[in-house]
Amino acid sequence: MKTFAIKAALATVAVLGMATYAAAGPIEGACLKSARTAANRSLCSCIQQVADITLKNNDQNLVASFFKDPNKAEKVRMSQSKRDDAFWERYTTFGDQARMSCGG
Repeated sequence: MKTFAIKAALATVAVLGMATYAAAGPIEGACLKSARTAANRSLCSCIQQVADITLKNNDQNLVASFFKDPNKAEKVRMSQSKRDDAFWERYTTFGDQARMSCGG
């Protein structure tokens, strides 16, 4: 009976851990997977919370892609399209808010 209880408890912990990771937004997930030394659960969660307030879902996916390919951010910034210009304004606001809210 003890063995069953221990296995059930471990399974519960594993499921809760997966649910927490699955609930993470795209930016938090990319942040946690990044090789940046400052990346930790608290910081990445804070950044995601700011993103949830300041960015649309598709913007968040684009920002998350910057973690893997920083040059992509530069290409978007240098783009001459109105769409990219509007995104960059939102991204700049997001960055300013994240710095104020999350430090760094």
